[in-house]
Amino acid sequence: MHEFELINNYFSNISKKNKAALNLNDDVFFDKKKGLVISVDTYNIGTHFIDFKRPDLVIKKILRSSISDLICKGVEPKYYFIAGSGNKKNFTKNNLKKISNSLREEQKKYDLLLGGGDTTFSNKLSFTITSVGYSKKIIYRNQSNVNNDIYVTGNLGDSFIGLQVLKNKIKLNKSKEKYFINKYYMPDIQNKFSKNLLSLASSSMDISDGLIADLNKLINKQNVSYKIYEKFIPVSKNLNNLINSKNLKKIDLVSNGDDYQILFTAKPKNARIINKLGKSLDIKISKIGTILSGKNKSLILDQKGREIANNADGYIHQF
Repeated sequence: MHEFELINNYFSNISKKNKAALNLNDDVFFDKKKGLVISVDTYNIGTHFIDFKRPDLVIKKILRSSISDLICKGVEPKYYFIAGSGNKKNFTKNNLKKISNSLREEQKKYDLLLGGGDTTFSNKLSFTITSVGYSKKIIYRNQSNVNNDIYVTGNLGDSFIGLQVLKNKIKLNKSKEKYFINKYYMPDIQNKFSKNLLSLASSSMDISDGLIADLNKLINKQNVSYKIYEKFIPVSKNLNNLINSKNLKKIDLVSNGDDYQILFTAKPKNARIINKLGKSLDIKISKIGTILSGKNKSLILDQKGREIANNADGYIHQF
């Protein structure tokens, strides 16, 4: 059963009286009257991180990917709660010290405070993080309009290569391996750009499951489609060199998730402001396409304007 089937068939109906649940079709809970925004994410070993050899890096990845749910809504995360399930093999004194130090570093970096949490014994290692922020306004999914521009912050695809390196599926020199592994564990979430979304974006979400999969989620309950250009999808110099040297398909590499960049749409009249803002904040913001009428087919086009088949479905939650 697909994630959305599960939600629609068993949980959507019991949330209808709660407007703050946003029909269970967004990444956050938003109580407009109270100005309260909350997100919850769970991470399991073997699915969301491959092992626990580097607990200091795993916990950074988990926390950053969690608060990105609020950041892409234009909300500054203030508090987080962390629940961990594991055993004495995972939660050694050495590992707990590393986790604590990493959380302290992340709190300082993103101006966060630990609010509480829970610990339980389990033979399956997992973490759940609840992120909390305050705002009277957010940027929703599913509010794109025809002719809106489609934007992406940062670079895509580095994290996926880092995962392939960790799985020994790609061999590179040590410096390149270190670069991609760090991008996997420590995504460059765009907290500096977050508040600007409120006045510029028509819809927004973070890229967790892959560019195409998440773009489809962004418009999933609207009568619209999209046209994006592969050449405008942003990748790092390191990834671009790898694509050229190994003859890889760019669209596949950017469609596998774990990027945690902001995917958003905006009116064409905001293009100059967005471009100027990106330069002033020293953040790469790339216009990759356009929202079209639902009468049209969604398209990914190459440099010659030919349609590209996307073979990477992104991460799919199947039950």
